[in-house]
Amino acid sequence: MMNEPLFFAPIFKERIWGGKELEDKFAYKVPYDRTGECWAISAHINGPSIVENGPFSGKTLNEVWRENPEVFDYYGGDTFPLLTKILDANQDLSVQVHPDNLYANLYENGELGKTECWYIIDCKEGAEMIYGHNAKTKEEFIRMIENGNWDKLLRRVKVKPGDFFYVPSGTIHALCEGTVVLETQQSSDTTYRVYDYERRDENGKKRELHLEKAIDVTTIPHIDVDNKFRISKYKDILITTFIENQFFSVHKWKIDGTASLTMDKPFMLCSVINGNGTLRSVEGDYFFNKGSHFILPAKTRNFEISGTCELIVSHV
Repeated sequence: MMNEPLFFAPIFKERIWGGKELEDKFAYKVPYDRTGECWAISAHINGPSIVENGPFSGKTLNEVWRENPEVFDYYGGDTFPLLTKILDANQDLSVQVHPDNLYANLYENGELGKTECWYIIDCKEGAEMIYGHNAKTKEEFIRMIENGNWDKLLRRVKVKPGDFFYVPSGTIHALCEGTVVLETQQSSDTTYRVYDYERRDENGKKRELHLEKAIDVTTIPHIDVDNKFRISKYKDILITTFIENQFFSVHKWKIDGTASLTMDKPFMLCSVINGNGTLRSVEGDYFFNKGSHFILPAKTRNFEISGTCELIVSHV
């Protein structure tokens, strides 16, 4: 039974910028009117996922990672390396930046750095995101922050459903109002807030900024990522490979019919963003629908997915 896929119950986080789209789009029972994040597959201490099925039912992902490493056939460290989220940006998120592994290890108690990427599930017409900045030097970057010259400092790009953005550590970024995204990231919860639109929390206080650390880690000048997708078509499945690097590989599987697949990675994280279907392996049949999240363990080997569905799949 070590071959059985691990299905997870989502964990929800209240955020000042959240809303109810996760309930509307995925039929989740969200606990807050301002639910900003669904931590879908997580072994992070701030929100570990709980297995819903099989011999590990009731255990957290980090418990399975520590106690049964053979499930993952991966021995790259003590920390489960990836974290999958779905974000509902009902309002603009704060402008922020994340550290790399070295900086986070030194200044954030051994935390991993945070390189991430976003797949735009849905957004309102004309939606934008902040991606990068216009400063040419650190001195100019600091001066524009001190002067509050945000319109000239921050770069804005239009987004539409189906877009993919790679956000390496050191990149100034923010999702903007009316956007729902699936985020694949290193397993880290370290964020340095640069600007928050002078918003105040429920107690009337402005949220903390982390300008000194943000200035330390921001890539200056901004470097655009030349990211070329690769598309492969097989019988009943279209595979789009968005990114492959030292942190993660991320793909979209679009299936209409029955796709026969082979497990050739230590493990795969799978999130269903549209439709429904059935996963068939030697362990049995497993039904999934929009909003399901599961891990295919190392010994899955050959399997089939039948249905009409789209999945975002990641692995190390």
